[in-house]
Amino acid sequence: MIRPNKIIIVGGNAAGPAAAARAKRVNPSAEVILFEAGNFISTGTCEMPYVLSGEIKDHSEIVFFSPESFFRKKGVKVFINHSVEEINTRNNEISVRNVDDNELLTFNYDSLVLCTGSTARILPQFNADLKNVFTLKSVSDLIGIKNFINKNDVTKAVIIGSGYIGLEGAEALSKLGINVTLLEKEEQPMPTGEPELKEEMLSLIKNNGIEFIGSINEIEPVIYNGLVKSIKLDKDYIDADLVILSVGFSPNTFLAQQAKLELGRLGGIKVDKKLTTSNSRIIAAGDNCEVINAVTGKPDYIPLATTAYTFGHIAGENAAGGKLNSEPVVKNAAVKFFDQYFAFVGLTSNEAERAGIEFKAVTVKVPNIVKVMPGSREVFGKLIFEKNNQRILGASFYGGTEVSGYADLVSSLIKLKQDADSLTIINYNYTPPLSPFINPLYLLGKKAKAV
Repeated sequence: MIRPNKIIIVGGNAAGPAAAARAKRVNPSAEVILFEAGNFISTGTCEMPYVLSGEIKDHSEIVFFSPESFFRKKGVKVFINHSVEEINTRNNEISVRNVDDNELLTFNYDSLVLCTGSTARILPQFNADLKNVFTLKSVSDLIGIKNFINKNDVTKAVIIGSGYIGLEGAEALSKLGINVTLLEKEEQPMPTGEPELKEEMLSLIKNNGIEFIGSINEIEPVIYNGLVKSIKLDKDYIDADLVILSVGFSPNTFLAQQAKLELGRLGGIKVDKKLTTSNSRIIAAGDNCEVINAVTGKPDYIPLATTAYTFGHIAGENAAGGKLNSEPVVKNAAVKFFDQYFAFVGLTSNEAERAGIEFKAVTVKVPNIVKVMPGSREVFGKLIFEKNNQRILGASFYGGTEVSGYADLVSSLIKLKQDADSLTIINYNYTPPLSPFINPLYLLGKKAKAV
């Protein structure tokens, strides 16, 4: 087997650095180059709301490598502020624009790995020239928001969209003493969540002084001198010094489309098990790609940092001549909102219904540790399982930090195609300050068995 001698990675967030480091480790003699269009690589995107709130002191704490330190520790050449503009698949070369001096450069490759991630969706009525409208997708976005707040008298903020980023952003701004209004096109926050979790989130929103307005049909910014001064909702106006758009992400497939790579039905790059695209020299990984959903067995778009990192390693190894296969993905996500933690794994009931799967559901609400112990609080759990064979489809939780562990265990059972009864035969840990005598997962399995 001929090993590639020149490997180029496009994209420097989760998947890109993982791919680059792995490629160099597998094939130390190869020249591995990573290009990033922005100012930073290897950043903690999920930590950004905590920098915004001040819980993490400075954005530098979530930038884990500089180009110099990445080269020193990983042996990979990194070029930031270099935007890849074109892929010439006939000559196996890319055109790269140095953003700082506008110079156009050309590099050839043996293997090319696209880790271009996703882009924040922008509502068309909010154009890029508005000075007080932001997304929270990158460290540069974060710096822009913080600088705007520091330089202006920001007392009122409007966040459009109440998914993970919208909720975390609302909490962060409220901790800075800013009055926050959350706008959502659905009736309740977290549109993809279970009804019980939505109710709990709505309660937290109201109890922490955030205004929530749901069932929004039309949003129109009132603009003066390049600033959004208010948001018009039907007949009402919401004053705004700052606006954050949090309406989801789309796979960044500009280069893939330019190179005429095949896309999936959801708009992400279509890859095989080895993450190879429709061009055999081009591999792709991360939020720009579709994956196979482990529950449905069908292509899905699951933009999660952990998946991007894992698939980045596979992409890097295969770009260096390896033959690793990727596995179907179980969606496993969590969010902290004020003093509650929420976790979602697999399918929700809405997603199962859309997938055409007949299912049943059971719920429990019990103490998360022994009730008489200090720090005891209630934890809620909901289990979704297939009607005809009780195969676990998904689960949702809220409570303390323990919900992350529950989600991870359910994720493993979903991957192994286990049924709800499997939750009743696990040997759970028990110690009064850490866990209850009867684990909530056991109770969910027992209730499912009785349905």
